[in-house]
Amino acid sequence: MDHSNDNTPRLISLNDACRVTSMSRTMLNRYRSEGRFPRAVELGDRRVAFVRSEVIGWLEAKIAARNAA
Repeated sequence: MDHSNDNTPRLISLNDACRVTSMSRTMLNRYRSEGRFPRAVELGDRRVAFVRSEVIGWLEAKIAARNAA
């Protein structure tokens, strides 16, 4: 999906990633530490964001795995 001509943000915050995935911050951070979630983009000393398309792709893979089972 090409978002170059729309206003869809390319990066989303940790809180937005939680909302998109319906996961708590604790669970999302656990998945991150285990390497089971897309890597964050470090924006500053205490600020990270996620590539929106990677988070959506991760969700789509979860749905596809469910459907394949």
